Amino acid sequence: MERNTSQKQIIKEYLANVKTHPSAEEIYVAVKKKLPTISKATVYRILKNFKEQGLVQEIVSNVSHFDGDITPHAHFICTRCHKVFDVFESNAQVKYKKNIKAGKIDNYQIYFYGLCNKCQKINK
Repeated sequence: MERNTSQKQIIKEYLANVKTHPSAEEIYVAVKKKLPTISKATVYRILKNFKEQGLVQEIVSNVSHFDGDITPHAHFICTRCHKVFDVFESNAQVKYKKNIKAGKIDNYQIYFYGLCNKCQKINK
């Protein structure tokens, strides 16, 4: 069994309480305020470990963003500012069978791309 270090706990709490989808760099900057001695490598290693354990979602855009909410939902990625937004509307969700001809589905991710409301206003 893996140890639950204070570093892991602080990163887990940060992701649970933030409503944005921070990059590893943003997580590092935020966590460094509580743990001044933490290294970027440690943050990246913990995030990789969390992803492998299914504790976070990684959303790949211009950089990887992380979401502590692992409930099924889609993401909207702005093609201009690269911000990531949650999409919880039921019509954005996919109904799927767990077993298909190709194999057993454990998880899925849906991304929508376009201009966010803020970038649309700038575009006008």
